Amino acid sequence: MDPVTNPFSPGAGAPPPELVGRQDTLERAQVLLSRVIQGRAAKSILMTGLRGVGKTVLLNEIKRRAANSGYRVILIETPEQSGLLSHLTPQIRGLLLELDRIASASARVRRALGVLKSFASAVRVGYSGLELGLDLDAEPGVADSGDLENDLADLFVNVAEAAKDRRTGVAVLIDELQYISELELRSLTMAMHRLAQEQLPMVLVGAGLPTLPGLAGKARSYAERLFDFPSIGALTRAEADLAVEGPMKAARVQIEKAALSEIFRETRGYPYFLQEWAYQTWNRAERSPVTVAAVRAATSIVTARLDEGFFRVRFDRLTRAERRYLRAMADVSPEERTTGRVAEILGFKVTSMGPTRANLINKGMVYSPEHGRIDFTVPLFDEFMRRTMPSL
Repeated sequence: MDPVTNPFSPGAGAPPPELVGRQDTLERAQVLLSRVIQGRAAKSILMTGLRGVGKTVLLNEIKRRAANSGYRVILIETPEQSGLLSHLTPQIRGLLLELDRIASASARVRRALGVLKSFASAVRVGYSGLELGLDLDAEPGVADSGDLENDLADLFVNVAEAAKDRRTGVAVLIDELQYISELELRSLTMAMHRLAQEQLPMVLVGAGLPTLPGLAGKARSYAERLFDFPSIGALTRAEADLAVEGPMKAARVQIEKAALSEIFRETRGYPYFLQEWAYQTWNRAERSPVTVAAVRAATSIVTARLDEGFFRVRFDRLTRAERRYLRAMADVSPEERTTGRVAEILGFKVTSMGPTRANLINKGMVYSPEHGRIDFTVPLFDEFMRRTMPSL
């Protein structure tokens, strides 16, 4: 069928034409936004899930809803091995300058800009552009102690007070939250605690790998009282069918049930893969209804694209020892995938494999769903490892 009319947008981060199976999380976010901007208490949200489940898509939808609810929005994707503050600080600067332009000069907004200036100097975020356009002095004695936990809380409180003065709120959205340091996560948690105590209009919505709840709990024991941790998983069969069939029906194209079954079998219901398979299946189909033959024709194309891009970019960052560890994991079924079994396949003691396993966790490639267990953070990566490394 005509590729030009294909309703499925390919590529990482492209929004699906049909956002299904995520209404509970979106409704929870809407309640958070509605309550906090009214000065009422609510837990911020830290979404967790594997790669390819659509956490980034959800963050972008929450960004849209926050803007429609009267919030100013900061959206950050935390790069691996890069501090949060160097990305957060300039965005706060831009937000405050925007608030300062809304109407006549506001003492609270100008104070917040002075606090930001103090904060940037104290924590040495290295953002030289921070000085540009700020024709005011730093605010002495506020957010300038050099203690990030206290200083970030002071900064957030002043930013939230400035937003409240302008009858708006601030939504801080952070993707790949598992990559920030323990100190930064501890400081974020403390800042949200202060904001909740003072009922100021600022919320945090984050997304990260399944390790995130454990990291948050380690950072602050009271994290569970401040955050909800909705788990974002694969879609059910019914949800997956709707995600593929809905856009096709809207384009007046039918798809056979057997073709839907084949797509679900190949993708296991993960939204990123559903989108890729649906896109290529549409391009391979000659007419409506779309058949299972079109899905099978698409599979070799999708697999090659994933191997060359989605999987390969992660594989290329690994050391030889890390690749061997993942290849050994691929030889074990998910139900039996323990650190002991992987070490046994590699011919080492579990303890000697600790550094390799820790490096893979830090790189966001594996996680431990429970003590002694290990699993991939990237769905279908076991199949890729068997294809790209036929043997250890």
